[in-house]
Amino acid sequence: MCRLFAIASREPLSSMVAIEALNVMREGHDGSGVGLYLQDLGGPFEDMKDAPILSGIFSESGLKRLDAFMMDVGFMTKYKMSIKVPKTPPAGVPRRDVYLIRAYEYPEEWEGLSQEELQLRLLTTRLKLRAMGEENEDMIVFSFWPDVIMIKEIGDPLAVARHLQLDRKELSARVILAQGRQNTNYAINLYACHPFFIQGFASMTNGENTAFIPIRTFLESRGFPGYIGYNSDSEVFTHILHYMTRSLGFGIETYKHLITPLQDEDIARHPNAYFLRNLKQACRPLIIDGPNCVIGCLPDGSLFMVQDRKKLRPGVVGGKPGVFAFSSEICGLDAAIPLRDKSRDFQPMHLDTAVVGPDRQEVRICRQKDPLPLQP
Repeated sequence: MCRLFAIASREPLSSMVAIEALNVMREGHDGSGVGLYLQDLGGPFEDMKDAPILSGIFSESGLKRLDAFMMDVGFMTKYKMSIKVPKTPPAGVPRRDVYLIRAYEYPEEWEGLSQEELQLRLLTTRLKLRAMGEENEDMIVFSFWPDVIMIKEIGDPLAVARHLQLDRKELSARVILAQGRQNTNYAINLYACHPFFIQGFASMTNGENTAFIPIRTFLESRGFPGYIGYNSDSEVFTHILHYMTRSLGFGIETYKHLITPLQDEDIARHPNAYFLRNLKQACRPLIIDGPNCVIGCLPDGSLFMVQDRKKLRPGVVGGKPGVFAFSSEICGLDAAIPLRDKSRDFQPMHLDTAVVGPDRQEVRICRQKDPLPLQP
């Protein structure tokens, strides 16, 4: 099993808050890798919320190819943070040339584009860079999006954090997702490391999705260029979230009705029975087969947690007004927010979606048997 931790705060927090929470849960992951997702950034990125930020790992030759490509497209550097590391990394951590985090000015030709077209161009630019990197094995590109930073690496989370000096102020954020990886593959591909991201949506999973193939086939048939890759069976959770919101127009309350729909007899008694019956039939290929605990983030900064019907992966939500956390284990929650009313901690069951909105004031529980707030 992997271990997951996410936190949402009114004030920017150090990335080390999440890393230290993973560290107290270290018996639940094998130290084979760590993934970090930062949104609603603090530090120097606070005043450049609309600037797209490129996050990735580059060799020296890859960095030169990146610069040539971005200049050719018309992107100009606005702010950069290159993480130069010691030549000798900790045991288990690969030697790298440059961990790059760079904010850009948009090309002049992109002025006046609709938000939808702008976001599509950012996506296609990231995919082109990823393809370039895979061809020459000199670039690993995790994200290219405003107000988002992603860092992934092989090795023990705490060792990686110290190696990269993740306590620096440039890497503070109000929303942080972190995964301590349990390697279930013979070779570790960083594109298989959680969290996953697409156009403002992110998620990470503790579990196993044995229904991966039909879900992948359905998503790939949608014709959207971002539904590719799939180095991990858990990446589809992010893409289902994106598809549900961007293509179908539903809110987070509908997510579990896609991935774990109610039994037919329960649908028959539901206030939105007609809608849910048709949704289940139309999106049947998206039904998962766990066990899975999923923690995700929406473009507005909302965090959520869901469990599948098997409920064999732990998860708990707790906090206080202004700061809430989602954790695989209570000890991770204790490490991050020790001063809270622990009697209000909540462990989502298979019908629940636990949500902390962008105001970070409370945990809202959506239950599948409740009426849906918005029905097409």
